[in-house]
Amino acid sequence: MNILKIWRNRLEIGFVKSQGRLTIPVKLRKKYGIKLGTRVNISQGEDGIKIITITPQLIDKNRGFLKGKSSLLKVLQEEKKKEREL
Repeated sequence: MNILKIWRNRLEIGFVKSQGRLTIPVKLRKKYGIKLGTRVNISQGEDGIKIITITPQLIDKNRGFLKGKSSLLKVLQEEKKKEREL
């Protein structure tokens, strides 16, 4: 198997359309259960953008992670303030 064939099998290309809408390839949508109305978390890292589907399992796993800390509203307000300062 040549390197080009391996590369093609691993590469999935999406397309950005009007208003910044991203088309995710069918193969990936099926693999990760992404359907119309599925919510996703979009975050940035050093190497690019990361998209994570928000599933009931993900919500259960992260339930209470802010327990004993600042309220979610306060955290979001602080993040917004930092964004404005940039």
